[in-house]
Amino acid sequence: MADLSDDQIRSQLFKEIANTKLLIEEYREMSGPVAPYVVIGRISRIDAVKNNGLAEAALRQAEERLSQLEYVLDRVGKEGFGTCGKCKSKIPLSRILLNPESQFCIRCAQ
Repeated sequence: MADLSDDQIRSQLFKEIANTKLLIEEYREMSGPVAPYVVIGRISRIDAVKNNGLAEAALRQAEERLSQLEYVLDRVGKEGFGTCGKCKSKIPLSRILLNPESQFCIRCAQ
């Protein structure tokens, strides 16, 4: 794979950050409290509470991903960017673009 410029990597990261922010907003809407006065039936209320819990877990994961993406965006162009934090080998750009928050090469991440 040809080397990409820092600007191209930043552009990809900005897209990932924007998509993650949209997901966070969706998860926030989905994870709101289930109002006790809304008549939805006992079983439906249990389902709503379970779905709320799943949405909250997804929200936490998306917020963590956003934090990691912003960290990586800050590192682009700086010394050590694209270098495995463990073995110091170069992380393939395809891995950086696919999983920008990864700080390790595939071998060390396992």
